[in-house]
Amino acid sequence: MTDTAAMLAVALDEARLGLAEGGIPIGAALFGPDGQLLGRGRNRRVQDDDPSMHAETAAFRAAGRLRGYGATTMVTTLSPCWYCSGLVRQFGIGHVVIGEAETFQGGHEWLAGHGVKITVLDDAECAAMMRDFIAARPDLWNEDIGR
Repeated sequence: MTDTAAMLAVALDEARLGLAEGGIPIGAALFGPDGQLLGRGRNRRVQDDDPSMHAETAAFRAAGRLRGYGATTMVTTLSPCWYCSGLVRQFGIGHVVIGEAETFQGGHEWLAGHGVKITVLDDAECAAMMRDFIAARPDLWNEDIGR
């Protein structure tokens, strides 16, 4: 799978699952250089009572160990927070595809400054899902972003 829309669809499916479970609707997926899905996940902070279980972390863990990550692509429905940006930087993930960065602008500019290819899709569904969630659950959203 190399089409960014198809890759984002995997992350969006995860975000929808997270929302249906009562969690924060952020999804992610890690793809190999050939477009093979390596791992997928969603923000499970609420469901698992684990503040470190962000979507990118879940997708990264689901992928398992690789010898290198430079040719991989992390696809996420929302700009990665500093924690997840650190994961991308630490392991050298080469490309991050972001569904939207309107409702939250995490560390993607910092990542770009360190040589990570960044693609922001400005996806309307991703933005609407986050806007609706933030309006409905500002307390949970602020907890998630550390406010």
